[in-house]
Amino acid sequence: MLYKDVNKSKMKTSLVFLLLCHASSAVKHTLRYFLTGSSGVSAFPEFMGVVEVNGIQAAYCDADTFGPKQDWGQSVEAHDPNQVHFYRNECYNRKPYFFKEVISTLKQRLNQTEGVHILQLMSGCELDDTTGQVSGFLQYGYDGEDFITLDLNNLTWIASTPKAVITKQSWDTNRERINFNGRFLTEMCPQWLKTILQHGAKTLLRTDRPSVSLLQKTPSSAVSCHATGFYPDRALMFWSKDGEEIHEGVEHGEILPNHDGTFQMTVDLNVSSVPEEDWRRYHCVFQFVGAEDRIITELDRAAIRTNSIPPSEFPAGVVIGVVVGLLLLLLLLLCMAALLLWKKNKNDCRPPSAPESIAELSETLNPPT
Repeated sequence: MLYKDVNKSKMKTSLVFLLLCHASSAVKHTLRYFLTGSSGVSAFPEFMGVVEVNGIQAAYCDADTFGPKQDWGQSVEAHDPNQVHFYRNECYNRKPYFFKEVISTLKQRLNQTEGVHILQLMSGCELDDTTGQVSGFLQYGYDGEDFITLDLNNLTWIASTPKAVITKQSWDTNRERINFNGRFLTEMCPQWLKTILQHGAKTLLRTDRPSVSLLQKTPSSAVSCHATGFYPDRALMFWSKDGEEIHEGVEHGEILPNHDGTFQMTVDLNVSSVPEEDWRRYHCVFQFVGAEDRIITELDRAAIRTNSIPPSEFPAGVVIGVVVGLLLLLLLLLCMAALLLWKKNKNDCRPPSAPESIAELSETLNPPT
């Protein structure tokens, strides 16, 4: 689904990537454009755009705001004014009116007179820095559903839903626009991506590999594969069996920030139903998104860090100390019980106290009848 929840300051994307074999350490970089037009949404821009590079927001624009979101974006702005001019023209002149026109047309065509309606565009390019291979993409979503996609191989539009068939037929006739999109996504976009990577190399090309550990609270608990200290946060981690990713008995945790700017994540595996002899068939796999290199950790009981200590490894001195302490405590309790019993018996056998006066003695000896 193309549709995404957005706010004025930041647009988060959720992307699914296929895992590749780890034959080399190639890295793929992406330049993505997210444009959103809306109708019937109060206190929200009618049009907004976000530029992302390798998943990091690089620039943002709406009717009131335009500019880079990163320090290295200012360097790009200074050294590549043509790229910035293109973005400014798209944000203020071309795309707002185009999106408004498309939404209006779709509302009439689909008999939508009221309510909230949102049109979104995701486009961009991907660059393999090892092979130099380039791929482009462009697709629209409408009201939370995929709507129409540009086929760059055949330079035609593909309707993702029956609602988009008429739009496809209309847009296919505009060959000038289709050809421009093809050139932009396969020629201009990759070149601009290289420029951005050059000026933002310290951040965009930084890669810190994680430290991966296996953790387990108790012998009956799930085994946690914990990776920490990695950067950037565009990473995947999963459990595999015989080299194939598994989902049953696996629970994925969120990627969390560390105090030093790096990240950490955890993936749990329920091992309660896994025979001991099959443990070696399971592995925890960590991989940066877009990279083919992997960090693979075998499920090995000897490598697991745990809070519990097997009886055979428990220190004998500690055991003896605990036993002696318990015996002393029991002896103390017995002594206290004996002392209380002795005091009770002593009070029961004590003779009556002597009268304090002659009158009291006479009354005791001669009780009234």
